[in-house]
Amino acid sequence: MDEQSLWIAAEDCPADDFEKYHVFLQHEERVINALSTHGPVLIKGGRGSGKSALMIEASRRLQHADSNTFGVYLSLRYLPLLRSRGQEYEKLLCELLTRELHRTLSLYKLSSSLFPSITDVSSLQHELRALAEKINKRIILMFDDIAHIGREASLEEFFGIFRTISNNLVSCKASIYPGVTRFGIRFDVYNDATVFDLSRDERAPGYAEFFDKVMAARFPDLHSRYARTRSLGSRETAGFLGRTVVGNMRGFVIACGKLRNVNGAGLPALEAVLKELASDYYWPLLEELEPKLGIYQPLVETSRQLADVLFRHAAAQNRSTTIIVHRDLVQKLAKVFEILEYAGFLSKREASRAMRSGGRGPRFSLNLANLLEFTYPSRLTRDVFTDWLNPNPEQPSDIHVSSGIIDIDQPAPLVDGELLVLELPIEKLQKSNVYPYGLTDARIAQLKKSGFETIGQLADATDAQLKEVTSIGDQWLERIRSVVGQAVWM
Repeated sequence: MDEQSLWIAAEDCPADDFEKYHVFLQHEERVINALSTHGPVLIKGGRGSGKSALMIEASRRLQHADSNTFGVYLSLRYLPLLRSRGQEYEKLLCELLTRELHRTLSLYKLSSSLFPSITDVSSLQHELRALAEKINKRIILMFDDIAHIGREASLEEFFGIFRTISNNLVSCKASIYPGVTRFGIRFDVYNDATVFDLSRDERAPGYAEFFDKVMAARFPDLHSRYARTRSLGSRETAGFLGRTVVGNMRGFVIACGKLRNVNGAGLPALEAVLKELASDYYWPLLEELEPKLGIYQPLVETSRQLADVLFRHAAAQNRSTTIIVHRDLVQKLAKVFEILEYAGFLSKREASRAMRSGGRGPRFSLNLANLLEFTYPSRLTRDVFTDWLNPNPEQPSDIHVSSGIIDIDQPAPLVDGELLVLELPIEKLQKSNVYPYGLTDARIAQLKKSGFETIGQLADATDAQLKEVTSIGDQWLERIRSVVGQAVWM
């Protein structure tokens, strides 16, 4: 597999190739339009759902000389922000935004002197308005990666700033995770912003068409191979893979990469990919998440147990691809469901739906890779393929409190839950199923020789410190930052 197929994060795709490898249809264009116009907007989606791609695309479209807007994209994948609170958080955020504003001014061929370096929110509010008036453009700020699944503390500082600096000349946008983001008491999410849910529902029109176009853009050889196949076809195959990963873009790219490496173009090839996704992608994701969960590290084993129960039950219920869980059970195991949704085992389709067995609960769509794993026999036949490609949403399986099917206790959070990922040795960043574009053995050896032993040390290092390492220039610096970012955030 070549390097291009391994870009699983939009931030890692070179600017010159971004347009070539990204596809935006009606649903995406609606979100991009909202990100490009006035008013505060939040885009909500799970890990790898495409939040960053949409924000980057919106900022790209704004950044041209004739535009009456000034678009700024800023990723907050910055370790000190995770460790700070109050005024320290505000100071760091102001410094990061100042740096990105200076960089964006240069793209517009404007002087960085138009915006001074500031370290407090009141000055930020004043100088942003002043900048908008000087350049005669409305400023749109797009904040990405503001939340972290292991950071349980409220993002009150961020949303306080978000609300404070928003006005008729400055519009703020931000990406959030479902269930993970805590807004604080000053920010009323549905009154202070418009929220767009990026979850791609398999029942929506154009679902298969979208994934077919993504496959054609990202994997043209794979698309051509299946376009010539009589039994399946590229659209059916792409739609099925999209359904397999519950509409998750990152999962879809990884699934296509695996399918490209399988000989043939039929159901046996798809079956092999689904089994490989279950064993080498989804279950390892929980292992990858464990050191990132802070106080919730003990919930990883609970998440495995719950996933086993949910998929085993759905597989036994006529291979049902969706499941309704009574709201009392979901509330009891809220963080565990959140972890499984974050890792792509399931995706919420409805917040509340009546159950045949009485009561109400959210309806979840299950990924097909793990569902096949629990189906007997574990074969992707034509009947199974057809049923799963066009599921009947009116026939989900139910799990009621009284059934006793989910008999799992949620462990108490740790008292002191630091992000253990920062203490892991840098050997963990080696190329693997978890980090498909990780670091080479030679690069790790060079870093260790220069005194970098842990992921935390790499994350804390300045650009200058990393460039002192033999053979590390701008390209490798960007790659190291990307891999560390994946290790800590993704």
